[in-house]
Amino acid sequence: MNKEWSDLNKRFQILTKNDATFSEGMDVLFSLRDSLFKEFLRLKNVLPPEALCEQPFVNAAGYHSKTIAYSVYHVFRIEDICAHTLIAADDEIFFRGGFQERMKSPIATTGNELSGREIAEFSARLDIATLYEYAVEVKKSTESMLQKMRRADFKRKMNAQDRERLLSLGVVSEDENAAWLVDYWCGKDVRGLAQMPFSRHWIMHVEAALRIERGVRKPK
Repeated sequence: MNKEWSDLNKRFQILTKNDATFSEGMDVLFSLRDSLFKEFLRLKNVLPPEALCEQPFVNAAGYHSKTIAYSVYHVFRIEDICAHTLIAADDEIFFRGGFQERMKSPIATTGNELSGREIAEFSARLDIATLYEYAVEVKKSTESMLQKMRRADFKRKMNAQDRERLLSLGVVSEDENAAWLVDYWCGKDVRGLAQMPFSRHWIMHVEAALRIERGVRKPK
């Protein structure tokens, strides 16, 4: 894992454990997310749209077996679900902004159920410009929510109502590669969600996307 990003993530976790340093910890989280998001944006700016849909390591075990477009969709779809359906209990950006139709996504789920060449086929159907517009909106919305929080808010655990709301939307596939997310998210508190979907999950997928970039650029 990138040392700078890893260090920022650890610092965020430490600082948000105390009331006196909670606000500073959140600033660290936002700084980490800005740094990671710049990489997602850079990839869009330096690679042609079709390269974002390439899958150079399709048979590998790891996040780098995906595509860059899939990684962006997956990261922000999960964040949208966790931030709005689970934490804020309001409408997801995906539905509020009509993004499924606008980005031409054949699914409303996280994409965990896709595998192999299904990922490349899914990626090729996406409108990349709108996909990135969605990512920007989700990032901005999540951070606006987090800026209003105090340490006590981080202690709120997901409950049966949160789980029921999540299941009612059908945003997590019943496929075995995806269904586990329901128990995973609903077993956490707000801090737990901030530590994974909102931070570490980003690091893992950005690092995978950078590896995909190297594979895409490698002479055929």
